[in-house]
Amino acid sequence: MIRLLVSRSLVGFLLLITFMTQAQVSFEAKVSKKRLGLNERLRVDFEMNENGDNFIPPLFTGFQVVSGPQQAVSRSWVNGVRSFSKTYTYFLTPKLKGKITLDQAQITINGEVYKTTPITIEVTEAVEKPNDPNNIDYITDENIKLVAEISNSNPYLNEGISVVYKLYFRNPISISDVQELESPSYGDFWSHLIKIGQVRVNTKGVYNGEPYNEVVWRKVVLYPQKTGKLNIEPLTLNLSLSVPSNRRDLFGRRILTQGQKTITAGRRVIDVKSLPEKNKPPGFTGAVGQFDFDVILDKDALKASESFQATLKVKGNGNLKLFNLPKINVPNTLEVYEPEHTENVKINLSGMDGTIEDAYTIVPQYQGKYPIPPVQFSYFDPKTKNYKSVRSQDLLVDVFEGPVAGNSRDESKSLTKQLVDTADTTFSFIILNTKLSPINTTAFWKSTLFWSLLGLPIMLMFLAFLLKRFILERKEDSVSSKQREAQRLAKKYLSSAKKAFEDQVVFYEALERALHNYLKAKLQIETTELTKDKIERLLLNKKVNKQTALDFVAVIENCELARYAPGSSVSIKVDYEKASSVIASIDRQL
Repeated sequence: MIRLLVSRSLVGFLLLITFMTQAQVSFEAKVSKKRLGLNERLRVDFEMNENGDNFIPPLFTGFQVVSGPQQAVSRSWVNGVRSFSKTYTYFLTPKLKGKITLDQAQITINGEVYKTTPITIEVTEAVEKPNDPNNIDYITDENIKLVAEISNSNPYLNEGISVVYKLYFRNPISISDVQELESPSYGDFWSHLIKIGQVRVNTKGVYNGEPYNEVVWRKVVLYPQKTGKLNIEPLTLNLSLSVPSNRRDLFGRRILTQGQKTITAGRRVIDVKSLPEKNKPPGFTGAVGQFDFDVILDKDALKASESFQATLKVKGNGNLKLFNLPKINVPNTLEVYEPEHTENVKINLSGMDGTIEDAYTIVPQYQGKYPIPPVQFSYFDPKTKNYKSVRSQDLLVDVFEGPVAGNSRDESKSLTKQLVDTADTTFSFIILNTKLSPINTTAFWKSTLFWSLLGLPIMLMFLAFLLKRFILERKEDSVSSKQREAQRLAKKYLSSAKKAFEDQVVFYEALERALHNYLKAKLQIETTELTKDKIERLLLNKKVNKQTALDFVAVIENCELARYAPGSSVSIKVDYEKASSVIASIDRQL
């Protein structure tokens, strides 16, 4: 017994130690070597087993940073145990000989600040073979570059710039797969991503004057919406590589080593200038670029109450989607409707290019000649660094065949009297000699038409009486007799069902017949038409409450189910009371 308790205590203690070991946060610095030549490179990894924020690297005093930081993250679950690793990697070259100390790096994990232990590196004289040419990290650092090419890092507000992300690589490296780990964000820019389509490798690329394979990975056009220093977050790619090793196969060929490489273009900063306030024209709406402007009429002559269109059109290259066109100004006697805005803009690396239009529909009410005053459009040209203004030409619209505004009274007053020509031939068209015949003096009440009109209503009343007496009443009597018969049968079967509480089959057969006959009496339909869906629809059409219609259908469904399944006397009584209640409810509503 004592051995068993000791064994259990030991196991529990070991499990506790294991748990505490797994839960412990670690953050440490590792170097590829602690002794190296002046012409060699040093790799430094800062590793942690929990995700952290606010990573602060050391100053690397005495070293020059060749590349980094490169970030790598790995997660795994093995037998239910979680494993996490995150690494920041730097590649350094020493600036001087002697012992150089790598200071502490710092990171915040779960609200706690962790620091690495300082590491002392000894730098010796330059060696004959600096670095290992077969080292995969050295090879990839020397032969892979990810670059963000920015057309203009100091633009004006709303001036378009382009960013092209290019991946450069060269032999002996080959890339089998690329995954985008982090996509850049453009929070302070209006952005448009240009579709590239299929990724192609340009074997004639050049980087820093040396030949490389070039892959254009992403193209984006940006228009800054704020002034000052704006950040463009980095693009980070994970590459699957094949790198030759120092091992060879039976045929003397180098064996390829498969590896992963995380590479980033780094964060870029765009310094955006504000537009100058000096000489800014009134009515400037933020247009930046090079533009042409005009006002176009679709017709310059029309009738009153017809309509014409005045189109304000801007054409050129610039932030076409990011400013408003000026308003047109016309005389008050012209009725102007809200403009219809249209855009025909293409976006490429040079920015937005195309046309935007505001089409005004204008309706004149009176005839006359109406001038359309010139419209001024102003924009800022970043190439000349000046504001420019363009005015449309003077236009005139001629409106004819319509009322004249405010002149109706004046015209009536200005009418003058004229002498009337009373020549002998003036009334020559009047016939003076006529042939007249006497009017019929017979009294109308003695005519056949009078007595026909008088007797017609009496005949129509007699025919209506015969129609009602021998046709409609017979039909109503037939319908009423059918209704009375159905009601009688419903009462009969409902009473029969009440007497058959002890026999489930007989009860539900009688109850179902009673419900059917009652429904026929109320809705005037035949038994062959009775389906549950149709019953519900007909009741709703008769303005019966939806819940009442559903209750009626539910009782019928209970009857159908109970005839093939055993039931109890309690459920029979409930169904009988529910049937009586729903019939009474339908009677009240109908």
